Amino acid sequence: MKSPFPGMDPYLEGYLWPDVHNRMAAVISELLAPQIAPKYVARLELYTVDDSSPETEVGIMYPDVEILKRNNLLKEPEVAYGSRVVITEPTVIIASNKAIHLNIPVIEIRDVAKNQLITAIEILSPVNKRKPGLEPYQEKRMDLHRSGVHLLEIDLLRRGTRPFVHPRLPQSDYLALLMRAGTRKTEAWAFSVNEDLPVLPVPLVAPDPDAKLDLKQALDLIYERSLYQLSIDYQKDPPPPEFSEAIKAWIQGVVIKTE
Repeated sequence: MKSPFPGMDPYLEGYLWPDVHNRMAAVISELLAPQIAPKYVARLELYTVDDSSPETEVGIMYPDVEILKRNNLLKEPEVAYGSRVVITEPTVIIASNKAIHLNIPVIEIRDVAKNQLITAIEILSPVNKRKPGLEPYQEKRMDLHRSGVHLLEIDLLRRGTRPFVHPRLPQSDYLALLMRAGTRKTEAWAFSVNEDLPVLPVPLVAPDPDAKLDLKQALDLIYERSLYQLSIDYQKDPPPPEFSEAIKAWIQGVVIKTE
């Protein structure tokens, strides 16, 4: 079964996202490999990021964890000093949140002859789009560009702050950016939940032509292989942020057709 949505499925932005992210990276590598062989190869690399504010993703990206522990005042004994003063029991006890270690996949296009990194394809994670991870990621993307590496950045998450901001960028739910090595231009593809996913160019070394990345094909493959429909309740609202009333009505129409 394919996703009922013509483009990005917003229900995949929730707690399923880590699985979606990993599978999307693997499928993108799989789709590009035959196009770029035998001169280039597509490889998956992992880099580790410490998410020091995981509480902002509880129930969205991360499985629910215990953050608040309420006291049962009927069962817990009072603590007294002497015979008069009784300590008031706390309303809640807030558990300390430890940093979560995230392994984030990146697709690397390398030439076979020298194993040189030619193109990096980043699928953004929530930790890339909010502090404290936002600034290190912004530095990383500029380091890649300064090193002469093409960077294709795919943002399929509506929440968070985008690493690249420009007044000419249109408002959209999702965004793909391409920074070609040796240029100062950024190509942008803006698309919303009710629009098709784009087919993106993946640059190589000139004069070799760009490879083609069909995002819809990649999404359809991981959706079918992973049976995501078994984990999604389309009768509920998509994960935050909330859509406009017009888009919510459109989403409801899409969902009704799948029943």
